[in-house]
Amino acid sequence: MTLDNIIEEIDKAKNIVILTHEMPDGDAIGSSLALYTGLKQLGKDVDVVIPEYSKTFEFLPNSSKIQKEGRTETYDLAIALDSGDIKRLNGFAKYFEDANTKISIDHHSSNTMFADYNFVNPTAPACAQILVIVLEALGVIIDKEIGTCLLTGIITDTGGFKYKGVTAETFEFVAELLNRGVNVSDVYKKVLQTISKTRFELTRIALNRLEFFEDGKLTFTYITKEDEQKVGAGNNDHDGIVEMGRDIEGVEVSIFLRETDNGYKISLRSNEYVNVSDICLMFSGGGHIRAAGGNINLPFEQAKTKIIEECKKHLK
Repeated sequence: MTLDNIIEEIDKAKNIVILTHEMPDGDAIGSSLALYTGLKQLGKDVDVVIPEYSKTFEFLPNSSKIQKEGRTETYDLAIALDSGDIKRLNGFAKYFEDANTKISIDHHSSNTMFADYNFVNPTAPACAQILVIVLEALGVIIDKEIGTCLLTGIITDTGGFKYKGVTAETFEFVAELLNRGVNVSDVYKKVLQTISKTRFELTRIALNRLEFFEDGKLTFTYITKEDEQKVGAGNNDHDGIVEMGRDIEGVEVSIFLRETDNGYKISLRSNEYVNVSDICLMFSGGGHIRAAGGNINLPFEQAKTKIIEECKKHLK
């Protein structure tokens, strides 16, 4: 059994590094800190390496322990969380590749099974929910601190429990967290209802550019590096923009492009039937059926045309 192998490898490892995907969201950060705290509870020597992340998640227990780089070149064990591909490991895939043993815990259907041991459940609504099973198997006590981190992951990736894929087990676990003192409403507010002024300004720019295609089934918008500099945007201040388009009545696919040093980051969201993960696989990306991302290195107008035309092929 893969879970048994994972528990065995964690038990015998002396030093461990936890890694997650680039531009980490609440599931990535929450899962990483939950596992870090759980492993420290077991007396493990563990690093959590995340070069950049949003200030939104600084309220999480042990967020101050996040490192920009690892303390050693080679770890006994590297654990990748919430990442479907080694290429997405934050530019620090070297720690993963050089580790003696490699584990992936994930819920992306596009996961390439890139580790020695892969614990992947694409039906789980969040990596954090899978991690509950791992932590309990390790004998970790899921206390208020760990619970707050796990809840952040679940709330983020379920959009506050509104996305398809939420299970009865999701609500059972959240109820248990309430019993353990986790403030569900406080986490919900901090993760989903509180935004920075710069994030608001960036969102306003993107919404002013929003265009409709295919009789309103498709929306498109974008932001540039100049936009981000103008408002003084920080890490992840673009989060949520792509959801704005998807939430408009009649829209099936929302497209959001964000300019980078290497072209544009693509974010796609869908409502009912388009598998945006399949679309993003064509752009060196992937993700979930209803939420995925990729990259495109073309001038803006060409990038815009290419991604719109590809999305059109999948509309009914």
